[in-house]
Amino acid sequence: MKQKSKKQKLFFAFRQKQGTNQKKDDEDYQTFSQLGMKPGMKMFLTGVSVTKNKGFGNFNVGAYWKRKYKGKQEKEPWFILTNLDSLSEVLKVYRARAGIEAMFKDCKTGGYNLEGSKANNKRLNSLILLIAIAYTATSLKGKTFRQTNQGKYIARLTEKSRRDRRHSNFWIGLYGSLWIHAWEFCSDFISIMMSNNPQKLNNYKKGLQAMSIIDKTA
Repeated sequence: MKQKSKKQKLFFAFRQKQGTNQKKDDEDYQTFSQLGMKPGMKMFLTGVSVTKNKGFGNFNVGAYWKRKYKGKQEKEPWFILTNLDSLSEVLKVYRARAGIEAMFKDCKTGGYNLEGSKANNKRLNSLILLIAIAYTATSLKGKTFRQTNQGKYIARLTEKSRRDRRHSNFWIGLYGSLWIHAWEFCSDFISIMMSNNPQKLNNYKKGLQAMSIIDKTA
């Protein structure tokens, strides 16, 4: 939400498929794929009519195709329907979706099961508040775990060619705590395994040291 002329206005940015029809003024319809976009190109169209269905007004469209980066090339460009006034604003808003999508993924893998709660409005608001508190606390814990440089013992490291983190702070915080709690139930079994595999003892000791560091910061 942004405030404009003492009134609040809702801004949006919706990704469109390449096969979506669009036209400007009295021109003929053509699909977004016919705009001739190539990797590295940017385009901002104003006053565009999107789809042949009636009842839709004219909006702007931001088009962007990421250039090849570290040997990785996006398969297709972004076509984003919006009422924002510049391509830079559109890209900034749309890129923020990565963090939002990661949060929704975290909420599902965290076992909150909000969709299946079937709660009424009052109870649902209470659940959302509790989830927000739990999510924030676990994310802060995960951030602390990362700062100990022991994250490699909790999750796979992010590849050099990968631009985004493989796992969020929430994921690190959640599974870091589970790792410590699981040790209490598996320590005897693991000790037996180590006695049968003495060549792994040095790695085992490093893991114990990492667990001790993480446990102290929990």
